[in-house]
Amino acid sequence: MIQWQDLHHSELTVPTLYAVLQLRCQVFVVEQTCPYLDIDGDDLVGENRHILGWRDGKLIAYARILKSEEDVEPVVIGRVIVDAAVRGEKLGAQLMERALASCQQNWPQKALYLGAQAHLQPFYAQFGFQPVTPIYDEDGIPHVGMARE
Repeated sequence: MIQWQDLHHSELTVPTLYAVLQLRCQVFVVEQTCPYLDIDGDDLVGENRHILGWRDGKLIAYARILKSEEDVEPVVIGRVIVDAAVRGEKLGAQLMERALASCQQNWPQKALYLGAQAHLQPFYAQFGFQPVTPIYDEDGIPHVGMARE
């Protein structure tokens, strides 16, 4: 059973933030062999939110939602991640459903955007996201910008 949380950044405890950063580093930096600065200054500002999925006290799914202070900017869903040990259990879909529900609850009139790894376009398309940019390189990995109105 997964325990889901939808937290404003001010609700993150130090152990929770540590688990988030550990999972993101484990997958995005180590597993994907992509050295980049994950701690980018966006985790603890503004209205930004964090979607967390826990099983037996371990963080196994996570997404970050960034709300710009500029009204014309879309809400950005990013850092979408599922621990390698539980991939194949459809947790990515559950995670996206939770992230979209949070966006709908907090910013119902806002367009949504995400920078997807290019091979995941079909996954995000099932949630209504369509490509809006050509494929581009981000830290050595092909990505595509995708939006949902």
